[in-house]
Amino acid sequence: MSLRSIYQAVEADLGGVEELLLSVRSEGSAWLDEMVAYSLQSGGKRIRPALTLLAGKFYQYRLEGLLPMAAAIELMHTATLIHDDAIDKSAVRRAKSTVYCVWGEAKAILLGDFLFARAGGMATDTRSLAAVRLFTETLATISTGEVNQSFSAFNLEQTRTQYIERIARKTASLFALSTESGGLLGGAPPAQTRALRDYGYNLGIAFQITDDILDFTSNERQLGKPIGSDLMQGTLTLPSMMILERYPEDNPIKRLFENHAHLSELEVQSYVKQAREIINRSQIARDCRKAASEYSRNACNCLKTLPPGAIRGALEELCSFILARRK
Repeated sequence: MSLRSIYQAVEADLGGVEELLLSVRSEGSAWLDEMVAYSLQSGGKRIRPALTLLAGKFYQYRLEGLLPMAAAIELMHTATLIHDDAIDKSAVRRAKSTVYCVWGEAKAILLGDFLFARAGGMATDTRSLAAVRLFTETLATISTGEVNQSFSAFNLEQTRTQYIERIARKTASLFALSTESGGLLGGAPPAQTRALRDYGYNLGIAFQITDDILDFTSNERQLGKPIGSDLMQGTLTLPSMMILERYPEDNPIKRLFENHAHLSELEVQSYVKQAREIINRSQIARDCRKAASEYSRNACNCLKTLPPGAIRGALEELCSFILARRK
């Protein structure tokens, strides 16, 4: 199973999305154009625009609306990553230097702002007020999730419910936008559009839980960024919450969070290494995968009201792909 086989029904039109992304330009800044090109060359899986196109395939495949929406969503995603890297002072993403690392914090923030603006413009090219409203609401939701995460940094008093709420805002909301807007612009009936939204939401939660597992169990070469980066930034994820639950008296996460202001970089890395060792020798990774699998099953169940066939099969395969991925 590969993304290429999953994307087969929309692969040619994903090329149209790429053309729209490559058309993004400023009006008079060669420096800005250079940064835009750099940020979009890093590629990625293009899962979100593929979801928009696949969701649009069920009924009336109206590319005049679907293509700009798919591109707008990918631009929004890219902008959020650029801002994330600036906030976290991250040097590497997708195995290459981040915009923050190459040009600095101020320019990274400005580039993200520019991409958000261009994304909004592309969303209006759909000529659908409902799609534009979904787009702006999702951007507000993601921003709220980012603010909540920032204020929760190095806070040990967080629950699993709060974790799910956070990743729902930061990650699942964009997956839900991808599928809901695809259904809306593809002429799906309201009930089926809601089903596609719910599919995207559950798929996004499964995606993020899997991402959080890989942050401890993968390696930098596979992941394309430093291992344990969330923990270094003081962000509690499901694997680290399970360490706190199962080793409440003394554990590296508790020591890291309680003393982070006074720790050297080497000491922080040591605590992250200890946390990885606990996860890799325990059942924590397995139990986190069970949680991700439950959301993946929920996503597949949401598709039952949609027409059977190759498109539904591709979306079901994507659920399995997300659970099995290693990067």
